[in-house]
Amino acid sequence: MTQDNNDTPQPLVEHLKELRDRLLRIVVVVIVVFVGLYTFANQLYLIAAKPLMSLLPGDVSDAGLIATGVASPFLVPFKLTLVLAVMLAVPYILHQVWGFIAPALYKNEKRFAIPLLISSIFLFYAGVAFAYFVVMPLVFGFFTAIGPEGVAFLPDISSVLDFILKMFFAFGIAFEIPIATVLMIWAGLTTVESLSQKRPYILVGCFAIAMLATPPDVFSQTILAVPMYLLFESGLLVGKLVKVKSREADAQASEES
Repeated sequence: MTQDNNDTPQPLVEHLKELRDRLLRIVVVVIVVFVGLYTFANQLYLIAAKPLMSLLPGDVSDAGLIATGVASPFLVPFKLTLVLAVMLAVPYILHQVWGFIAPALYKNEKRFAIPLLISSIFLFYAGVAFAYFVVMPLVFGFFTAIGPEGVAFLPDISSVLDFILKMFFAFGIAFEIPIATVLMIWAGLTTVESLSQKRPYILVGCFAIAMLATPPDVFSQTILAVPMYLLFESGLLVGKLVKVKSREADAQASEES
């Protein structure tokens, strides 16, 4: 097995220069996307907060959200725009990471890594979309409905943004579970049989992670924990296919030798 790289090994300084150049490209792309989005910063915040604002009582929704900090009307949309710029630049960021590590991979590793790279991008965006369109309306509806009578529900824009971003990243990362599962099986860190036997512990672990990543209520934790476990099962299924293909490749290689 030989590496798909005909270049001579680069010294450490050259690797560091390449890493610096790729990091600078990432920063430039994020800044360009940020500048393009910042014109619409206030509109983007309204879109992000729409699942909550649409559920507020009539007298509160007419007034909108509140800002308790002096600089919040500026800093909150700024923060959201910066995070969105990074999220939108994820494909380019991963492309630069791939360009840096690809020369060190073997041919069969590249054939396996490219689908995983594309799948990881898709799953991250799928997790964010699931959080926005499914989870947030349910969670916000639950919170706005259980409040005691006589208590005015006036969410602060900064707290709302922190909650939204927390949900985005929690579900975006959670949807990467199939990729992590496949990588562990492919790398030999664990086996399909071992993970199958540990299903009860993994289910408990999903609820434990959901407890840390979501607000302290059973409803939010369940909404995150159940998809996490289902994604683990899907990763386990793909891991079985990867294992079968790996065996077939080994058998073919032994026949050729």
